[in-house]
Amino acid sequence: MKKMSTDVIVIAGGAAGLAAAIAAAEHGARVIIFEKANKTGGCANMAMGLLGIETKRQRERLIGLTTEEAFSKFMEYTHWRSDARLVRAYLTKSADTINWLEKMGVNFVEPSKYFPGSEATWHIIKPKTGNPGLCAAATMIEIMTERARQLGVEIYLQTPVQKIILEDGNVKGIIAVDKTGLHIEARGGAVIIATGGFGDNPEFIKEYTGFEWGKDLFSYRIPGLTGDGIKMAWDAGAGKDKMGMELVYFAPNTGGYAPIELAFRQPNLVVNLQGERFMNEEIMENPVFSINAIARQKKRVAYSIINEKIINDYDKNGLDVINVVTANIKMEQFHQELAKAVRTQNENLVVADSIEELARKADIDVAGLKQTVDEYNFASKTRDLLFDKNYRYLKPIDSPKFYALKFAPSAYGSLGGIKINYKTEVITQNHQVIPGLYAAGTDANSIYDNDYVFILPGNSLGFAVNSGRIAGENAARFVKN
Repeated sequence: MKKMSTDVIVIAGGAAGLAAAIAAAEHGARVIIFEKANKTGGCANMAMGLLGIETKRQRERLIGLTTEEAFSKFMEYTHWRSDARLVRAYLTKSADTINWLEKMGVNFVEPSKYFPGSEATWHIIKPKTGNPGLCAAATMIEIMTERARQLGVEIYLQTPVQKIILEDGNVKGIIAVDKTGLHIEARGGAVIIATGGFGDNPEFIKEYTGFEWGKDLFSYRIPGLTGDGIKMAWDAGAGKDKMGMELVYFAPNTGGYAPIELAFRQPNLVVNLQGERFMNEEIMENPVFSINAIARQKKRVAYSIINEKIINDYDKNGLDVINVVTANIKMEQFHQELAKAVRTQNENLVVADSIEELARKADIDVAGLKQTVDEYNFASKTRDLLFDKNYRYLKPIDSPKFYALKFAPSAYGSLGGIKINYKTEVITQNHQVIPGLYAAGTDANSIYDNDYVFILPGNSLGFAVNSGRIAGENAARFVKN
């Protein structure tokens, strides 16, 4: 067994782990990162940007949201189920963290909303090449990795940690194994867990969230995110906190925000398998609201229905609602994927010349759908008596061809598992601090409880980086003292 010693050990080198390592090193600590994968970043490599409140960029653009206002919105959105001290610490630190990243060399584009009605808190990262979009944060990860190495942080890739060493209730280090099978005992005064959750562990998902991956959940699975850090924390005495998935809705097995979804994510007619409307489709722009409604339905699926006339309208006049994630997808790409889906008989897409045929192909109740479409078409000439939907979105489904796309629960990843306090110290179920043990990022992200706060976009990556910084700073102080 190879033996080594340091001040602070960071388990995993994703956004939270890198932030923790850099922060600890900047405070004078010797730091080692043990990363399971063959590169740093984890799921952060797929992200776009992170939350910031009262940043310089916001002030320059007259975005007046204050930390106090953001805190109030956050806590009201979660109905005060969240740890208010932890939320406050995170939001208060967020502006300084954006500045901290900019000093490293991370560039941001204009702070953005996610959808109309949300706040412009999303500081989207400008990648080295191409336009800002999905995976833009990979550039930030490269910069943070280089910064960590400049500060003397040792990074061991393909070296998963297997166990946390405890002596007399105190954390003393870890046991890891490298890609050759060599076991490593690393001793240190503090350990920070930042392993990115359990999004790649169907058993964990089923046991702790009530969803079954591949059946009623089609979430992203980043290889290696199997809950290792959470299990190690529990073995070390950590309390269990609220666990869930960061839910959104996609067409199953498309990878999310596929071009074929573009016209179907608009506020048009949406029905369940009974053929009935179950929400005001205006909430389609808010992934949390819409997936909450979809997840209540039979088999947790819904169909968005449009026709050729609506598609032609989007070609001519543009979409009804645009969000930042799909802003770079063009109707030309939609048409290409639509044609391919028709040609390959994609199981998520149904095309028909009549409503009855559409219902039969989609396994929707025929009588129910026919009645709903009749009522919806009548509402388009009068008003929506069922959900009071804005008249501008009441586009009739009154002529062929008809198209329906299936939507089901998906998720960017998991949420929560390790109980922490506002200092990111790991605590037991009885709220006793486990000396020297910290957790950051997804493993400890229970602040949404139950709903991701999409009105303040950039939260997941924002919490990862900010909680990582808090953990690194406090771990360095703990070791020093």
